[in-house]
Amino acid sequence: MTSTLSRTAPIQEHIERAIQQLFASFPNPDRLSAAEQCAIIARYTAVLEGNFIYWMTAAYLSVASTEAHAIIRNNLLEEVRDNHPGMLRRFAMAARAIPTDRDALAVSRHLHGVREFVGRLSGARIVILMAFFEGFIQRFMPYLEELARRQGSSETQYTDVHGVCDVAHTQELFHALEAELALIGVPPTAALLEGVGPLTALLQVIVQGEEGR
Repeated sequence: MTSTLSRTAPIQEHIERAIQQLFASFPNPDRLSAAEQCAIIARYTAVLEGNFIYWMTAAYLSVASTEAHAIIRNNLLEEVRDNHPGMLRRFAMAARAIPTDRDALAVSRHLHGVREFVGRLSGARIVILMAFFEGFIQRFMPYLEELARRQGSSETQYTDVHGVCDVAHTQELFHALEAELALIGVPPTAALLEGVGPLTALLQVIVQGEEGR
């Protein structure tokens, strides 16, 4: 544990600041119309439902260490076995926020940027991207659940599960990162944080709409 904290502490601190800055920029639900609240849920669903497992699979394919493979495999097993995309789809349906073509188009450009980054299959960089994503998701769950509640939804399985499990997933991914860095002999550097920027831009679009509107 000490080794993980010491080697990856700068990266964890950077991710923590990035998450805090994201939430500081998000609008209060009180200031959003019902349509705007639904659109956030729909854009989130449009991104997560078909991409999270794909990106985590890319992380699994790109890492080299046995420990990282085991950690990411367990994450993928949970996602598939417990049908997390199905949980998300039920959540969106209950909030009357099923993604439309308009929602898909709103996130398309920034989603493509993250896919391009993931497609490079750079192990440590993708693990950092996914640790950031998991850390964001677990903190985003109360916000997302409140938006759905305002649409009359009482379906909370997705938000309940991810508000808890993603805390552990985030730390596990930092352990995977430590194993990768130790194996390839690369110290934590700013260059490894390359994926945080594109993912931050995508998350901003999910909440604020295309170009931050």
